[in-house]
Amino acid sequence: MKFSVLVAMLAEDMEEKAIDVAKKAGAGGVTLLNARGIGAEEKKTFFGLTYEGSQSVLLFVLERSLSLKVMKALTRELQLKEHSKGVVFTVPLEHIAGIETGQVQRFQESVKDDI
Repeated sequence: MKFSVLVAMLAEDMEEKAIDVAKKAGAGGVTLLNARGIGAEEKKTFFGLTYEGSQSVLLFVLERSLSLKVMKALTRELQLKEHSKGVVFTVPLEHIAGIETGQVQRFQESVKDDI
C-alpha cells in the first residue's frame, strides 16, 4: 500500500469545513498547524501595518488514491479555484511508522469500494 501526505493550507475560518469535507471523502485523522502567510500582493491596514490573517495547515496521511479523492473534494467544496483562499497538494511518502492497524484496514476498505 502506498501513502501520501495531503497538505491543505487554508484561511483559518475554513478549517472546520475542510475537516468535515475531508472526513466525508474518507480521511481519518488530521494534524492541524497554525500559520501566517504573505500573499503576492500585500494588504495594507491600520497605520500602514500589513495583515494577512491567520491560516491553518492541515496534514492528512492517506492511501495514495484516497488522497486524490480527498483533494478533489476539498477543492470542489471549498471552491478553492474561485476564491483563492487556499492551496491543497499531495506529497508521496516513502517510509511511514506509527500508523494504526485499524486505519490501514479503513484505507483498504476505501480502496476496495472504489474498485
